[in-house]
Amino acid sequence: MSSTALPSSSLGRIVRGTGPGLLLAHGAGGGIDANFGPIMASLAAHHTVVGPDYPGTGRTPRAEAPLALDALADALVAAAVEENVDTFAIAGYSLGSPVAIRAATRHPDRVTGLVLTAGFTHPNPRFLLAARLWRDLLRSGDLERLASFVSLIGLSAPALDAIGQDDLDTALKATTTTIPPGTLEHLDLLIDRVDVREDLAAIRVPTMVISTTLDQLVTPFHHRQLADMIPGAEYAELSTGHLPFVERPEEWSALLLDFLGNASA
Repeated sequence: MSSTALPSSSLGRIVRGTGPGLLLAHGAGGGIDANFGPIMASLAAHHTVVGPDYPGTGRTPRAEAPLALDALADALVAAAVEENVDTFAIAGYSLGSPVAIRAATRHPDRVTGLVLTAGFTHPNPRFLLAARLWRDLLRSGDLERLASFVSLIGLSAPALDAIGQDDLDTALKATTTTIPPGTLEHLDLLIDRVDVREDLAAIRVPTMVISTTLDQLVTPFHHRQLADMIPGAEYAELSTGHLPFVERPEEWSALLLDFLGNASA
């Protein structure tokens, strides 16, 4: 199968390391530095890593029009190709998982593997409740309550239980100042325009689904659905909430690298 034609990519990006290509797809309201920064050094020790920021995040200006899944997937792939990385695996986290899946089905001659962490095919009613509340708090400008909400639903109960009050207060204040300006567009995309269920049967590359088993935002229901619907997908579990880069970065990077190494062997 041949790829969909690529546009030029307006996405800002980082490029690190040497070796087989690895394209990163981050989550809604995240960014490459936020979502993959804690494991970037370990990934770049084994791969040429291309990390594009979605519009309104990190190195990329905010979008002037609503985001579309096809266009975002194409822009990520184009960013890698523009960096002379013509073939690559994709590591998708959260919203980055359906972005990675769509990239794999639109560009099958470029994508060599998928690792999907805390991913989903589409938001079910429970997930929509949380995502719409997240969006409503953001629209209201109540950043303190928004920080409390995303911390409560993003971290696992064991992780939150172990945090002292002073450290939690500091983390909440930091959250209010680091919300990317494009988060609202990311949430609009997630809520209204993401559904990759029909893509899954067409995936023909080695795939691992990593379930964040204590996840209260994208629950293991979604992870298992991905693994069950992608032909031949491997399934692994990580005892963490929705933020593995906060709670268990070393274990997360080890799962990613072990799978990618075995898949390319």
